[in-house]
Amino acid sequence: MDINSIARGISVWAMPVLLAIILHEVMHGYVAERFGDSTARRAGRLTLNPIKHIDPIGTVILPLILIVMGSRFLFGWAKPVPVNFSALKNPKRDMIWVALAGPGTNFVLAVLSALLLRMIITSEPGALALANSDVAPNILRTYGLAMSFLVPIILMLKASIVINTVLMVLNMIPVPPLDGGRVLVGLLPSRAAYSYSKIEPFGMLIIVLLVFVIPQTQMFFAVLVNAFIVIFHLLAGTLSI
Repeated sequence: MDINSIARGISVWAMPVLLAIILHEVMHGYVAERFGDSTARRAGRLTLNPIKHIDPIGTVILPLILIVMGSRFLFGWAKPVPVNFSALKNPKRDMIWVALAGPGTNFVLAVLSALLLRMIITSEPGALALANSDVAPNILRTYGLAMSFLVPIILMLKASIVINTVLMVLNMIPVPPLDGGRVLVGLLPSRAAYSYSKIEPFGMLIIVLLVFVIPQTQMFFAVLVNAFIVIFHLLAGTLSI
């Protein structure tokens, strides 16, 4: 991949990645506040200011490495928004809604991206073909201002579908500290929930094994991510069955 391709990749992926990661975290804090915990607001984290949320490795370095490597899927994370679960009105129940807020936000962003994509290609069908072609870098000179505006938007919306799908699916893995693990702890009976929550110190190691090492679970998550991406592209009208 040459420097121009890397620069184009960053220009396409930067905004969708930042929005997906930052809104995921902000909504955790916002929902927690609705249920009685204002920790995130007092920490200044209920903001769209990226500086407040950026994790150097998860928000910048890892996505950049994946872009340079030409990876089809990007992944990353922001600094977790602080939540004091004991301050929630009903900690066990409300934990579920706080946890679901992040993946739920990614689902909504993927749906909105698909709908916006449908609107664009319905009004300008040729823009999708140009976005999928190799002429994108020369669009302004060859196809004019309108296409030079629409094609990057299409590419960013397609990127948004991918990053939000990946974040949604992976964060719903039922292993704490991921959101899916929080949901499961909230759903289990108290004694079982307490016992299950004890695996959290080993959670990230378990997640790495499930997603990157064990072939069977790795394939399962890849199939699940691709299935959702297909569904969103069917909604966008960029695929047909």
